[in-house]
Amino acid sequence: MSGQPSMVAGVFHAGLREQFEVFLDEHRAALNGCLDGLTEEQARRSLVASKTTLLGLVKHGAFVERVWFDEAVTGRSRDEIGIPGTPDESFVLGEGDTIASVRRDHLEACEASRRATAGLTLDDVVRGNRRGPLPLRWVYLHVLRELAQHCGHADILREQILAS
Repeated sequence: MSGQPSMVAGVFHAGLREQFEVFLDEHRAALNGCLDGLTEEQARRSLVASKTTLLGLVKHGAFVERVWFDEAVTGRSRDEIGIPGTPDESFVLGEGDTIASVRRDHLEACEASRRATAGLTLDDVVRGNRRGPLPLRWVYLHVLRELAQHCGHADILREQILAS
């Protein structure tokens, strides 16, 4: 079998919640791992017209975690959480953003997400999202979709950076 945790035989027959969490963690790790072996310059390199860079993708990944598993679960505002007001702003890199600091922040955000949802069921409704009340099941699916999309972006950018 593949080295992917989601392909381990036990996951095939696990409960839906465990399957969601395995897939989420797999994509979280893949996004964080897109920075493996890169220089600071490579991680910040801009290859597209948008603000998307590999370092920015991982920084945005931490934002996604906080929007969906802090703001949506706790109802705290983005100001209270200390995150940008919009997704586009979450890609902006500051001078102090390094591979190490962004990766660490992303890992901390992922761990906080796990803690925030540990006592919830997939049918529990979270009420802090701007869209209104949503079941945790929908939130997991949305975050998984977003992580998969960003992992694809990261794969392409990393391939281009390593080829140059």
